[in-house]
Amino acid sequence: MTMSDSKANPGSSRFDVRLAAETHFAWLRTRLAVERTMMAYLRTSVSLIGFGFGIVQFLNNVRQISGDTTARFPNASWYLGLALIFCGVLAAVFSIWEYHRTVEYLWSDGYAAIAGRTGEQKQTPLYAVSIVLILTGCFAFFAVLLNFV
Repeated sequence: MTMSDSKANPGSSRFDVRLAAETHFAWLRTRLAVERTMMAYLRTSVSLIGFGFGIVQFLNNVRQISGDTTARFPNASWYLGLALIFCGVLAAVFSIWEYHRTVEYLWSDGYAAIAGRTGEQKQTPLYAVSIVLILTGCFAFFAVLLNFV
């Protein structure tokens, strides 16, 4: 299909999809790459949330043990921790949105033949893990924000 063909027939598919074993396996590799990308996003989100929470806890404990109140910016660790936790939650939210959008595209009607769709999509635990991570991040954010820790 050329570019002029797609302009002449706007309802047509963007690509010509041929039904063959190699296209099915290419689709599977793409689907697994999307899963790996989502897990990398979640790993980064966990790191940001954990590191932000850890900074707040560590520097608050050091300050309490040493009794030092002469810091130039005493709340800097609190702000940095909140920013890191917020970035971790935001990364998790954006990653679940991007993951959902990409999976919907891969399961669209244009790729149904090579996807091997039988009426229902395969489910993965990534949505549940993402939601638990987002809720945990929100809890950590508000715990730090309201000085519960």
